[in-house]
Amino acid sequence: MPTADPSRVFVPPRWFVRLAWRVHRRIYAGSGGRRGLRRARPGREGYLCLVSTGRRSGQERRVLLAYLEDGPDLVTLAMNGWSEGEPAWWLNLLATPDAVVELVDGARPVRAHAATGAERERLWARWRELDEKLDDYAARRPGETAVVVLAPRADTDG
Repeated sequence: MPTADPSRVFVPPRWFVRLAWRVHRRIYAGSGGRRGLRRARPGREGYLCLVSTGRRSGQERRVLLAYLEDGPDLVTLAMNGWSEGEPAWWLNLLATPDAVVELVDGARPVRAHAATGAERERLWARWRELDEKLDDYAARRPGETAVVVLAPRADTDG
């Protein structure tokens, strides 16, 4: 595997990334959830809405995320737009791992965990299949990017 080179990739300015996600959230909210989500398919990520509990406020928090399916699990990256620091949604899940994901075909309760070891390597390789420059993007961050697994929960109280 070649060494990651962060200078090989262009990352839009932080304000642009935040604006794009804000517009995406408004499309989702404004359509009552009918637009803005998409099912993951081979060779293409999907989009889900993660509903978690704020670690400080205790309030419900919503964020739209790209994901892949891995059997019954949903997998996303805690990348914060490839900027420094962890995204707030991941910090919220670290504090309270039980959450709900809204998908095109409905909502499901999940429990989050960070993939480690062989599981992380396998899932990172799946993301790399979608973006050959993934390692270059990740090299822009000071630490390892968490691969977050959203596993189904048996309970339905969300």
